[in-house]
Amino acid sequence: MTAHDTYPHLFSALDLGFTTIKNRAVMGSMHTGLEEASDGFPRLAQYFAERAAAGVGMIITGGISPNEEGGHGAKLSTDTEAAEHRLITTAVHQADSETKICLQILHAGPLAPHENAVAPSAVKSRISPIQPIELDEYGIEKQLSDFANCAQKAELAGYDGVEIIGSAGYLLSTFLVEKTNQRTDQWGGSFENRMRFPIEVVRRVRAAVSDHFIMIFRIPAMDMLQGGMSKEEVILLSKAIEAAGANIISTHFTWHEAMVPTISTRVPRAAFTQVTGMIRQEVQIPVITSNRINMPDVAETVLSRGDADLVSMARPMLADPRFIAKARDNKPDEINTCIACNQACLDHTFTGQEVSCLVNPMAAHETLLQSMPSLAPKHIVVIGAGPAGLAYAITAAERGHRVEVFEAQSEIGGQFNLAKRIPGKEEFSETLRYYTVMMAKHGVTLHLNTRLDADQILALQADHVVIACGVTPRKPSIPGIDHPSVIGYTDAIMGTATIGQTVVIIGAGGIGFDTAEFVTHAGKSAALDIDTFAAEWGIDFINHPRGGVTGVEPVVHTSGRDVTLLQRKTSAIGKGLGKTTGWTHRIALNRRGVKMMNGVEYRRINDEGVHIVCNDTELCLPADTVIICAGQESARTLFDQIEGSGVSASLIGGAYEAFEIDAKRAIQQATELALAI
Repeated sequence: MTAHDTYPHLFSALDLGFTTIKNRAVMGSMHTGLEEASDGFPRLAQYFAERAAAGVGMIITGGISPNEEGGHGAKLSTDTEAAEHRLITTAVHQADSETKICLQILHAGPLAPHENAVAPSAVKSRISPIQPIELDEYGIEKQLSDFANCAQKAELAGYDGVEIIGSAGYLLSTFLVEKTNQRTDQWGGSFENRMRFPIEVVRRVRAAVSDHFIMIFRIPAMDMLQGGMSKEEVILLSKAIEAAGANIISTHFTWHEAMVPTISTRVPRAAFTQVTGMIRQEVQIPVITSNRINMPDVAETVLSRGDADLVSMARPMLADPRFIAKARDNKPDEINTCIACNQACLDHTFTGQEVSCLVNPMAAHETLLQSMPSLAPKHIVVIGAGPAGLAYAITAAERGHRVEVFEAQSEIGGQFNLAKRIPGKEEFSETLRYYTVMMAKHGVTLHLNTRLDADQILALQADHVVIACGVTPRKPSIPGIDHPSVIGYTDAIMGTATIGQTVVIIGAGGIGFDTAEFVTHAGKSAALDIDTFAAEWGIDFINHPRGGVTGVEPVVHTSGRDVTLLQRKTSAIGKGLGKTTGWTHRIALNRRGVKMMNGVEYRRINDEGVHIVCNDTELCLPADTVIICAGQESARTLFDQIEGSGVSASLIGGAYEAFEIDAKRAIQQATELALAI
């Protein structure tokens, strides 16, 4: 059976008339931070080349500004800069001459992080400290010319096309919405005037490049803004963009300001493709859809039902550079699936860090981390089959080492077995599926239900021992901590303890939030059901009111439990959560009525409940159940016992450092050590 039999739509070519895209898979745009790095271009070249070699039809780069005012460093406006970019295009075309690569032109507008940020009106974004400068006629003409020049330089650099981003709260989209475009001249007022600037950008770019140069326009198909674009306006804009010379329309959902999650793990797979399907019915050129399409069967379904002509999968190809090759070879179980955690990709992007991937630390680090066959294969014993132990085992086995993994529990996964039970985190099970398949592929010997002591480990006479025993929940020193009402978060999440109607959770880190989500949830998981997701976040996919959300009240089902989340620190509750996902956790719990208190001093736990001091006031919070989420301690006893025995040993993951539960750090550390042995 061939890929064309399993995924006939995904692996069919798309004829644009003047060129052909060899399949319907697009590696969508994702800023990596390498665009501004001193060694960024060689690294980007290798990063993109690996994906091209695996057979992706088209690649779109991270956003590059057409001028200084539009970004924070990464720009393309000169011949010298074009020459630097040629390193990327040459590498991609050498890897696969049929793969197209397009430069994304991103003018951040009011979101540019400097005082020269510009916009149609001097309206400050909610998520930016900068009030932009209102563009005058000279400024508008300059921006139009700079877009055309950037596209021209992209063609000079060897790109096959450009994608103009007209969404997300960046410059072009701020012309489209009344809230951010308060002009009364030809560039504002009516929607026909408000869309004049993006249409003119398309016209200018089309005139500046050759006829065989691909031009993609990324449209705000559903901007998730109260009072945002209507369905009729989206269709009108789409048709105007087509008439102005675009070859492909790419659909984008949300602004960065919007209060609706669109790409996190709590979003169902392919939740937004129906909106793309609506636009596809109205235009003659191909359309691209995106968002939470993370496996080839999902892409195939989207294409087969006519929602899109092409499918964009950015983070999935960050997670697995060989995504398309594995689909082509009918090996989808070997795909290292993107779980949409955002922890090492988008969270890094929006905090100015280089991008990587929680499940694939080698992403965007291909020139720095390379897996080479070992010249001296070793017998390696790994104690613990959590994410760190599994990542180490697979990486070492891929290199030719003989690896045995010993796990005390009846299944692999460690803390991921808790995560996958949290509503909205079901995708974490995909990583465990991947680890299981890859252990079998690379001959890792797995021993479940096997707890070894130090003497038994030493008796194995391994060349190297890796202690990856993870963490144990910390038991705080609170009088009454052994009261019958007190349980640990593990028992709560795994269902091995009864949870009452009135719940107090001690600890408001990531585990505390997850536990609160778990005990307040009722009904279907929104991450697994599009209708439930739409109801919870106030989205109307059917009628498409302005922004998709205007006038739609969220409907959230709850368990009915009375839950209070306590934090000892005085900082804002949830401050340490991920930048791009933390706000969704806070909103979700607020809508379920979870009370949150910080700056708490714990006095005692007894039959009356949890006695605390908050804001200099003594309180007693009644509690049928008290769940302890007060951090973790490293389970490193075995390492300490064998360290002085002369055996070569490593300590990794939570056993190495228990601060919070950081799978990103654990998997990265494990991978790097396994590459070095």
